Order: sequence, then C-alpha cells, then structure tokens
Amino acid sequence: MPKCQNCGAHVTARYRRVFGDNNGEVHGCRECMSTTDIINGKATQDS
Repeated sequence: MPKCQNCGAHVTARYRRVFGDNNGEVHGCRECMSTTDIINGKATQDS
C-alpha cells in the first residue's frame, strides 16, 4: 500500500505515479503539504 514518506498517510497508486519521485516514493501529500507545494514538485523531494 503506497504511503507518504513524510507523514505516513495513505496515497493512491495514481497519486504516487503522478507526484512521486523516480523510485515511486512520495515525500509529501495533501495531509502534510499545500496543494501549491505538491504541484511545484516538492512531493518528489526528500525533506
């Protein structure tokens, strides 16, 4: 089950594919980041 590496919240496989890094990991989600940060690519960056 995919999860956010930052807060541990569940994310969908589609979210991981779209907003995750090249390894399929998500470092931020809607639970712990603003939508603007996610759109600007911050969910792909390890904090």
